[in-house]
Amino acid sequence: MAERNVLGGELEPCGVDPLTGFYRDGCCNTGPEDLGSHTICAVMTPEFLDHQRRIGNNLVTPMPAYGFPGLVPGDRWCVTAINWLRAHQDGVAAFVVLASTHERALELVPLAALQAHAVDVPEDPGSLTG
Repeated sequence: MAERNVLGGELEPCGVDPLTGFYRDGCCNTGPEDLGSHTICAVMTPEFLDHQRRIGNNLVTPMPAYGFPGLVPGDRWCVTAINWLRAHQDGVAAFVVLASTHERALELVPLAALQAHAVDVPEDPGSLTG
């Protein structure tokens, strides 16, 4: 059975450049091994990246040993539901691609919060700012 997104449809890919997902499959799939629930397909903004660094989640510095390239504004990345929610509560939530956000994100984050930050990503997402 196909994984579902927060809208009830089939989960769509989040990003392949850089290759995202807990399983590095380009999708925000999750499973028992994914203790952080990397289920929200977020489009990085400078404010979100700075916030994540401040709370101890450095998404900018590459860590090749873990297949992590480091992120820049405009990158699409499967982030943990709890860290996205914290950014939302602090007023700096990243944009969200609903069709690519796994339904299990709803276990921690209200759909209304995700919808408030929903975005259709343009061909050049690098033009997005917070």
